[in-house]
Amino acid sequence: MPTKLLRLFISIYFLSLAMISKSQSDGSYQMPPKDIADMLLAKTSPNVSVDDKGEWMVLMDISTYPSVEELARPELKIAGLRINPANYAPSRQNFINNIYLENIANGKEYKITGLPSPLYAGSVSWSPGDKKIAFTQTSNNQVDLYVIVLATQKAMKVNKTPLNVITGSYQWYDDNTLLYRTIVKPATAAPPKPLMPKGPTTQENYGKAAPRPTFQDLIKSPYDEESFEFFATSQLVKNTNGVETKMGQPAIYNSTNISPDKKYLLVRTLKKPFSYAVPAGGFPSNVVITDMSGRVVKELADLPSAETAPSGNDNVQFVARDFAWRDDEPSTVTWCMPLDSGLIKNKMEYHDAVYALFAPFNIEPKELFKTKMRFRGVTWGNASLALVNEGLTGKQQTQTDRYNPSTGEIEKIMERNTTDAYTNPGFPVMEKNQLGRQVIKLIDNGNKILMNNATGSSPKGDLPFLASFDLTTKKLNIEWRCQEGYFESVVRVLDIDKGKILTRRENEKEVPNYYIRDLKNKDIHAITSFTNPYPQLDGVSKQKIYYKRADGVDLTGELYLPRGYNKEKDGKLPVFIWAYPAEYNSAADAAQVRGSEHRFTLLSWASPVFYVTQGYAVLNNAEMPIVATSKDKKPNDDFIDQLTMNAEAAINTLDSLGVGDKNRVAVGGHSYGAFMTANLLAHTKLFKAGIARSGAYNRSLTPFGFQNEDRTYWEAPELYNDMSPFMYADKIKTPILLIHGDMDDNTGTFPIQSERLFNAIKGNGGTVKYVSLPYEAHGYRGRENLLHMLNEQFTWLEKYVKNAGKGDEKKAF
Repeated sequence: MPTKLLRLFISIYFLSLAMISKSQSDGSYQMPPKDIADMLLAKTSPNVSVDDKGEWMVLMDISTYPSVEELARPELKIAGLRINPANYAPSRQNFINNIYLENIANGKEYKITGLPSPLYAGSVSWSPGDKKIAFTQTSNNQVDLYVIVLATQKAMKVNKTPLNVITGSYQWYDDNTLLYRTIVKPATAAPPKPLMPKGPTTQENYGKAAPRPTFQDLIKSPYDEESFEFFATSQLVKNTNGVETKMGQPAIYNSTNISPDKKYLLVRTLKKPFSYAVPAGGFPSNVVITDMSGRVVKELADLPSAETAPSGNDNVQFVARDFAWRDDEPSTVTWCMPLDSGLIKNKMEYHDAVYALFAPFNIEPKELFKTKMRFRGVTWGNASLALVNEGLTGKQQTQTDRYNPSTGEIEKIMERNTTDAYTNPGFPVMEKNQLGRQVIKLIDNGNKILMNNATGSSPKGDLPFLASFDLTTKKLNIEWRCQEGYFESVVRVLDIDKGKILTRRENEKEVPNYYIRDLKNKDIHAITSFTNPYPQLDGVSKQKIYYKRADGVDLTGELYLPRGYNKEKDGKLPVFIWAYPAEYNSAADAAQVRGSEHRFTLLSWASPVFYVTQGYAVLNNAEMPIVATSKDKKPNDDFIDQLTMNAEAAINTLDSLGVGDKNRVAVGGHSYGAFMTANLLAHTKLFKAGIARSGAYNRSLTPFGFQNEDRTYWEAPELYNDMSPFMYADKIKTPILLIHGDMDDNTGTFPIQSERLFNAIKGNGGTVKYVSLPYEAHGYRGRENLLHMLNEQFTWLEKYVKNAGKGDEKKAF
C-alpha cells in the first residue's frame, strides 16, 4: 500500500476510534484553546503593601499555579490540617517568587539583595516602626525567617533553628525582635507508619450529643494521633538581632499573642485526648497568661473538646470564648461567657457577658458589659470608647454598641440586617496608639469616628466611600465617595488631617492601580502603573443587567459579549450562566444591587469569563437569591421554586435583549453553585447542559446542617431530601459535567458526593461525565489540572450547547 494511502487509512482509523470512544482522551492532559490557556497563565499585577506613613511600597510577584507534580509531594492530612512532613509547614501554599521596593515619593524601584534563590516567600509583614520587613522562606526541607532592612534594602536570614509553622507563623515584638515557633526534632525522626497496627481503631460515645459538621482530614487512627503530636509540637522562641532564646517548654501551640505592654503572652495550647470528630482548633486546650520567659502567671481556662458544641447558627459551647488583649490598655485580658447555657432559644434579656482581668491577674474578673444577642467582637478605642458588635446569624441581624470602658455605659448606635448592603457603614478607620496597637481613630475632638466602606453598595452599584460617624447624633456623613464610572476603594488613610488617602482604582478598561489622593486639594496621582494582562479580552463588552423574577424580586448579573459581536448581524448567542445561591430573610435585601460593572475583569481559574472568547454570551454572578416568603418560614423552604424563578428570569431576559438563545443555555457553579446546578437540571428543562464542580448532592451526608441551613436532617428530613439532587438522579437527563478534586478538603463536599451522583445518573441512563482532578483540594491549583478542566468545560459547552438546536438565530457567532 502506498505510504500516503497508508497514512490516510491510519488517520481515518484513529479518528473513527476517537468518535466512538466513551472518553474524550486516553487519560492524558488536554489543552484548551490558546486564548483560554494564555489568559490562565498570564502574569498578573503584583501584590502591594504600603507602610503606615505612605513612604515605601513592597511589591510581590506571586507564583499562582504550581505543577501537579508539586501537589503530588508527600502530605499528611490530619486534624483538619494538610502538612508537608518534610519541612513542618502547610503543604498547600501560594508563594511569592519576587519581592522589590519602591519609594513612593520619587517613584524609584529598589532591588533587594540577599534574597534566597529560588524564592518561596510567604507571610510578609512590616515591623512595628516600619523599618524592616519580615517574611518566611519555605524550602524542601525547612522554613526559615528573613528580615529586609529598609535603609539598606538587604535581606538576611535571622533564625538559627528551622521554624515550625504548621499551627501559626511569627509575630513582631519590636523592630529588632521576633517571636516564632521552631521544630523540636528533625522531620526524619517522625514516627514511621507500621504495616501492622496495634489494633483496630475504635470510637465510642455514651449519651452525649456531638452534632458536628462533616469535617474532612480528621484524625482517623492512633497513628494519626502520634503523627499530629509529633509535627504540631514546637518550641516558642524569642529572637533579638539573631540571638534565639527559648520561651517555656515545647507544646502544641494553637495561638500566642503579645500583650500591648509587651510584658505577657496570652497562650492557648492543645492537649489530649485528640478528637476524631473535629479539627485541631476544636481539641481540648488550656488558655494561660505567661511572662516573656514562658513562665505561667495565670491559668485562665481549661477548655473541653468542641465535639459537644450544640448545632445551630447561634448556639455556642457553654464555655468561655474569644480570649483577647484589650488594645487600649497595657495588659488587660478579656473573654466572653454565654449566659443562656449556649442555647439561643433560652428566653432571657442578655445572652452573653464579657469579662476582663487586669494585670497582675490576682483579683477576680470584672464584668464589662452584656449583650442581648451573641457577642461577635469588640474594637477598642480609648478609655471612653469601644465599639461592641453583636448579632444573630439565624435572623441575619447585626448591631453595633457604643461602650464607655470608664463608666461601663453601653448603648446601641446602629443596627441592620446583615444582608442589607445599602446601610452597611463599613469599618472604623484605625490608628496606632502609644502602645503600638491598632485602635479606633477619633476626629472632631473625639465626637466622631471615620468609617471606611470598601464596597459601598448602592442602587447605582458599588461605590466605596469614606465617611464620618457622629457618636452623638448617630448619623453617617460621607466625606468622599468613588466617582461613578469607576470602582475606587480606600486602602489606607495616610493622614486625615492633611486629607491624604491611599486608594485602589479601576474600571472596565483600566487595570487596578494604586493612587494617593489629596482630598483637600482634590489631587490624585498614581503610584503604580500595572498593565492589562489579558489582551484577549480587548473589545469584549461587559455590562450589568437588571431584571425581575416572577414574584417581583429584582436581580442583576454581569453580561459579557464577544469582541465584535453585533446582535443584528450575528443573532442570538449560546449562553453560559454562572451563579451561586444566597439566602435572605428579606425580599427587599435580596433585591438590592450588588457589585459594580466598573470592575476590571481579573480572571481566576474558576471564572466562566474565559468562554466569551469562544463565542458565548457569559452571564457571570447571575443572582440566585433564596428568600424567606413569610416570618414563619425559612429561605430553604422554597429552594427549588425560587431557583427555578431565578433561572427563568435570567434566560428570558437574555432572550428579550436579543443576545441569548434560550434554546442553547448552560448553567454552572462551584461548590454550593454546583449543588444549585444539579438541582436545576433535576427539576427543570431550561438548560442544554450543566457544569457542576466540587459540589455536595446528597444532603443526608451533611446531616447537621449545610451552608446557612441550621436545621438537622432529623428535624427536617423532607427538606433535606427535596433539596438533594441525588434523590432525583433519575430525572437528570440534561447532560451534566461533574468535576471534583480527589483530595477535596471542604466541609461536606467529599469526592464521594460526585462519585455517587455520577453512578446514580449513569445507572438511570442519563448523560454524564465525571472528571476527578488528581491531588486537588476544594480550590484547584495544579497548572495541568486547570488547563485540562478548562478544556473539559469548553468541549462540553461546544458539544451540548453551541452545537445543539440553534433556535431562530441568524447564524452562529
